[in-house]
Amino acid sequence: MTKIIAGLFTSVDGVVEDPQDWHFPYFDDEVGAVVGDLMKPRMLLGRTTYVGFAEHFGPLAGDEFADQMAAPPKFVVSTTLRSADWGNATVLGADWADRLREIKAGDGPDLGMSGSVKLIRSLIAEGLLDELHLLVHPVVVGKGARLFPEDGESFPLPLASATQLANGTVHVVHTPATR
Repeated sequence: MTKIIAGLFTSVDGVVEDPQDWHFPYFDDEVGAVVGDLMKPRMLLGRTTYVGFAEHFGPLAGDEFADQMAAPPKFVVSTTLRSADWGNATVLGADWADRLREIKAGDGPDLGMSGSVKLIRSLIAEGLLDELHLLVHPVVVGKGARLFPEDGESFPLPLASATQLANGTVHVVHTPATR
């Protein structure tokens, strides 16, 4: 059975928005190794993350890392995107949850996610997310979107593991309960 595994950078105060503005001081070889382990042979992305990746990595074709990002098969959850021309991508439309259930029921490789906060919320609500990896950096950002909104409902998020890295980042793994 295929798993969906998501990873996010977050601050101590729960901010996940614009990590490029605050997370780089904590990105070292150890954090890079965790991120590398989260990269799966197939990717699952929301529309905003996919478009951002395409705009950033598309023009860099021929660069080793850009080519690594483009190569894996990608599934893009979007009800508005009509085509996905970059990076071996397939758009999952309005029936995205059913299509992901079919993919998860198969024997294919796991699906890895980076970013796509709205999609992570939706996957948890649909009971589709198998693992949520949070790299909690020792910084208070003070403003910005959080993974879970203040006015959201309460639900369990069981802890599978927590590991402190040398730079103070904590790698926390949750296994969302079926809701």
